[in-house]
Amino acid sequence: MIVMIAAVAENNALGKNNELVWHLPNDFKRFKSLTSGHHIIMGRKTFESFPKPLSNRTHVVISRQENYNPEGCIVVNSMKEAIAICPENETSFIIGGGEIYNLALPYADKIEVTRVHHNFDADAFFPEINTNNWKEILNEFNPKDDKHLYDYSYQTFIKK
Repeated sequence: MIVMIAAVAENNALGKNNELVWHLPNDFKRFKSLTSGHHIIMGRKTFESFPKPLSNRTHVVISRQENYNPEGCIVVNSMKEAIAICPENETSFIIGGGEIYNLALPYADKIEVTRVHHNFDADAFFPEINTNNWKEILNEFNPKDDKHLYDYSYQTFIKK
């Protein structure tokens, strides 16, 4: 199963200057819980935004750069190659960025979104989720609190 996972603003913003523009600790915990022990597929810029590789995950990085070979990663040149590397009988996660999500949409079976209930100035965006193709099966609202500056909802979509 191929799952796209992202934190996305109301205007589909993902981030700016290769960084998130919000901080939701519970979303980080959920991301870690869902992706631990699995293959995670990302673009080069997303990988380079991490201070170090994420623990307990197999990193598959899509890059057009020749001789790009960061330690501890599998580097491929296309989404098709990235998906082919992942075990067929396991869940693999697409974790960004914007261009990678667009490339992954036709391959995805499920989308896990943390919807941040705010609009942000951004330069990377998540693709529009077309409800003709996707069915929402979970929508769990979480109000802002002392650790979360914005209301947010966990949403799960499956391909129709």
